[in-house]
Parts: sequence; structure tokens; C-alpha cells
Amino acid sequence: MKKIPLRQCIGCGEMKSKKEMMRVVKTAEGEICLDLTGKKNGRGAYLCSQKECLEKAGKNKGLERSFKMSIPAEVYESLRREFEEEYAK
Repeated sequence: MKKIPLRQCIGCGEMKSKKEMMRVVKTAEGEICLDLTGKKNGRGAYLCSQKECLEKAGKNKGLERSFKMSIPAEVYESLRREFEEEYAK
């Protein structure tokens, strides 16, 4: 039997399989973006594929804790736009 990698959502705190989650990555240059492939280099944090989890992560400072830095509101806004573009398809 193959082991399924689980990741914790930084919004709701639920443990789900890696394939069900979307990855937010902080690159070496300090850029924060969605990683749709799951293979980009950098520090990753996972969110459920629901808009509410992105909102919760903003309120409970989930990204700040994961990346150990302060995250400006513009980053959350750009993540929201990327998220809507990807899941509107």
C-alpha cells in the first residue's frame, strides 16, 4: 500500500491529501504566489481549494506563521485574484 502525503491547511487546519490542496510558495527572491504544479522551488504552505480558507488564512495570519515574515495586504489580494482565475475555469 502506498502512503498518501497529507498536508495541513493554513486556513482551516484540516489535514488533506496533497493533491486536494493548492500550494502557496515563497521563492528565494521573496515573491509569494500560487504554485499550481506543486514543484516550484521555495518554502510552501498549503490551502484547501475553497475561498473561505484563503480568507481565514488572512485573518489568522497563517501565511505569516508559515513564512516567518509579515505579509502585505497586496499579496493576499494577488493570491485572491490568482485563486479566482484558477478555480473559475
